[in-house]
Amino acid sequence: MAHIRRKFVDIHKANGSPLAEEAITRIAALYAIEKTIRRQPPDIKLAVRQEHAKPLFEALQKWLPLQLNKIPAKSALAGAIRYAITRLKRLEVYLTDGRLAIDNNPAERCMRPIALGRKNFLFYGSDRGGERAAAAYTLLETAKLNGINPQAYLTWVFDTIAEHPINRINELLPWNFSDNRLEVAA
Repeated sequence: MAHIRRKFVDIHKANGSPLAEEAITRIAALYAIEKTIRRQPPDIKLAVRQEHAKPLFEALQKWLPLQLNKIPAKSALAGAIRYAITRLKRLEVYLTDGRLAIDNNPAERCMRPIALGRKNFLFYGSDRGGERAAAAYTLLETAKLNGINPQAYLTWVFDTIAEHPINRINELLPWNFSDNRLEVAA
């Protein structure tokens, strides 16, 4: 949805299109619903989406093709509307599963450090070095996604791992960490 919205924002900035502004407003209403359920469990997200977001989403799906008939077919706005129509068909699955997000922004944010440092990663020295770095990034980003301070998590792992049984290494994964363990261990 973020990519759909971005196309309309760019058009509105370029020429002040009222249709683009209306599309932005409709999409913003969907994001406002998501904001209210951001940290809720999947079953609550699903219920809220079914009650509040689904009607808005369906209205947007009906509204877009009607607008397409009112504008020149080769305009940038028409392109944005066609883009939205095709993407919305695939995006509506988020309304049926509370575990899904309205967009992929969290995944893209996790990938940003990798994209920014891409040139530096050429010098890990070997394929194994790259694999180790990928494992480290995965642990750090998983810690972040679980609301854990990565530095505190790594400190705990480094303090614990030397005497931890190898057959129970999964106990050291980020979702098994809590800050009270760090305080107890210190």
